[in-house]
Amino acid sequence: QVQLVESGGGSVQPGGSLRLSCAASGSIFSISTMDWYRQAPGKQRELVARITNTGITSYVDSVKGRFTISRDNAKKTMYLQMNSLKPEDTAVYYCKMMLSIGAAWGQGTQVTVSS
Repeated sequence: QVQLVESGGGSVQPGGSLRLSCAASGSIFSISTMDWYRQAPGKQRELVARITNTGITSYVDSVKGRFTISRDNAKKTMYLQMNSLKPEDTAVYYCKMMLSIGAAWGQGTQVTVSS
């Protein structure tokens, strides 16, 4: 059974930084793309950042230049470094990994940006 465990969420003032982590465990043979999604209250879940198995990254326009996605394949872990956080970044953040058996999701971690 595959499990994704997220950590690193919390509350921060505008302009602050947080680093999210998502670690996979279980019987995993390969991981292709790794994604970070977020869902704010009353809004649809949106794809924030993606990193492919070759290291190619992409971001939603609203976080470009502020967020950085990375991965450590040996540790089966992905990260999201979030800098210059804004109140509109407040949401529950979810990680998603595409495995050989299908998609796996984390449980979500709350990020709150407020003064």
